[in-house]
Amino acid sequence: MTKTILHIDASARHQDSLSRKLSAQVVEEQNADSVIHRDLSEGLPFLNEDWAIGTFTPPENRSDAQLDALKLSDTLVEEIQIADTVVIGTPIYNFSIPAVLKAWIDQIARAGVTFKYGENGPEGLLEGKKVIVAVASGGTAIGSDYDFATPYLKFALGFLGITDVTFLNKDHLISEAA
Repeated sequence: MTKTILHIDASARHQDSLSRKLSAQVVEEQNADSVIHRDLSEGLPFLNEDWAIGTFTPPENRSDAQLDALKLSDTLVEEIQIADTVVIGTPIYNFSIPAVLKAWIDQIARAGVTFKYGENGPEGLLEGKKVIVAVASGGTAIGSDYDFATPYLKFALGFLGITDVTFLNKDHLISEAA
């Protein structure tokens, strides 16, 4: 059975980034057949009107501007749909996730594509996936009263149908020596 990992890095830092180091280690430990790496450090577009209207417009009726606004979103959705496991490396910035990671979630949360509205409310369509989140923080402890990052990620991923979510911190590193 082929195993595909989607590896997301959200840290603005490259050199000396603990979340990048930890997420790379986690990816290596998974022994995947295929890895899709998505580095968010260069930024992602925020949602705009063309994106929002385009998501609720049948594909054949979308304007060129709507198609253009959804092009990256379609790619990001395809990446997570293909993946069996998602590894997210993220720092905690100001008690939460980086804005670019929130932008990634906004881009992949698509009604009728990654979730749908059912009789009892929204239902996630990305079931059966595992997510491992490698978290680095300069002082916000995972699970503390002021950690808004991990509860948000757990909820947002659960909304999309992903309930197998594990959070790791730097203590998971086998070795911090470069």
